[in-house]
Amino acid sequence: MTPSPIIAARASRGSVAGSGFAVREWLQECWRRSPALTLFGLVMWLMMIPALVGLGLDERSLRGVNVWVKPLKFMASVGLFSLCTAWFVGLLPEARRHSPAIRLVVWTLVLCGGFEVVYITLMAAMGEASHYNFSGPLQTMLYSAMGLGALAMTATQPVLAWQIARHAHQPGERLWRESVILGLVLTFVLGAGAGGMLGGMQPPSGAGLPIVGWHLAGGDLRPAHFLGMHAQQLFPLLGWILAERAPERGRALLLTATCLYGVAWVWLLVRGLDGAVRTLPPGMGG
Repeated sequence: MTPSPIIAARASRGSVAGSGFAVREWLQECWRRSPALTLFGLVMWLMMIPALVGLGLDERSLRGVNVWVKPLKFMASVGLFSLCTAWFVGLLPEARRHSPAIRLVVWTLVLCGGFEVVYITLMAAMGEASHYNFSGPLQTMLYSAMGLGALAMTATQPVLAWQIARHAHQPGERLWRESVILGLVLTFVLGAGAGGMLGGMQPPSGAGLPIVGWHLAGGDLRPAHFLGMHAQQLFPLLGWILAERAPERGRALLLTATCLYGVAWVWLLVRGLDGAVRTLPPGMGG
């Protein structure tokens, strides 16, 4: 018996109706959609356990922040980014999930994300900075490689968005699909846009806000970068809510949310550029 379009759409989105969508079932479905990305995301999250131990036992700090804070944030972020990408791959027909374009998306995330997290973790273990470290040719080269890797990771998202736009046409889930595509594109445009500037503008020192460590008084582009990168999760979540709660007005509300999101990103970007200090390696200053 063929399920109705509404039931099929809810299954594809991962509906939490009824007794709830257990984390275990969610991870099993992620594994079915993309085993490599799911395994990589879980490895990132498992790496947080020894990093948390280091945070509790190691009192060393860099620029007023414990050396293990940065690895923890990147492990959590890269893990979530990979698992969400695995979920969105499931919007594609089975045959397209193994196409060259999707294999490129998967292995770009695994290789670039893995390099970034491993390098950041090793530098933290040595008590040295991974970002804005131009103390030698090797450090400068590896920092530049991290920047290129981060750009490549965000560039996988519009590639996936294009594949979804061309090949994912299951009935009953148009609004959900459009919200996913929009989120993936914004992740690249806003996330890479702020990230490119952030790579040459070191945030202020000190702990900043709890958990995230941001400084909202100016000179910190990390809030704008965060908002851009997490469009990958926020817009699909919004699309799922609108598809469930307000399907008739969903597209108009999604457009309104996009405009507001863009305004918030621009405000954070301008705020971050106000008082930002550009950091360049030796020999590249103006």
